[in-house]
Formats: sequence, C-alpha cells, structure tokens
Amino acid sequence: MRGEVDPQSSMFHYFSVESRIPTDHPLRRVKKLAESALSAISAELDGLYARTGRPSIPPERLLKAQLLIAFYSVRSDRLF
Repeated sequence: MRGEVDPQSSMFHYFSVESRIPTDHPLRRVKKLAESALSAISAELDGLYARTGRPSIPPERLLKAQLLIAFYSVRSDRLF
C-alpha cells in the first residue's frame, strides 16, 4: 500500500521550517522541479503498489531524500 505524505511537522516543533530557509536558497528550485517531476509519474507509482496492506514510506519522500543525499555527498542512507 502506497503511503502518503503526512505533514505533522507542528507536532514536533513550534516554527515553520519553510520560514527558516531563505527564499533564494537553491534547494527551493530543486524541490519545485522534483515535485513537478514526481507529480508527472504519480499515476505510474500508484500502479506499483498494492491496494491492501501496511502503508509504505511515500515514494516521493524517498526520492527527494536520495536527491539530498547526492547533493550533500552523504555516504549512506543510514548516515542521512
């Protein structure tokens, strides 16, 4: 079962992460490009996941994490 992004960030901190990142930060443009590319393949991702069972980590979140790992040269998923 395909998981969904659950924005419960207010549960863990009292400020918006978006307000802490400068508006001209290069990762904002990368995030916008990644979200448009992922929305284009969303229907294909839906077809890869079963309709029943435990929800997975959303594939969009995993793919965005892989981009950050590549950009910041993190050696492994575990270190990330």
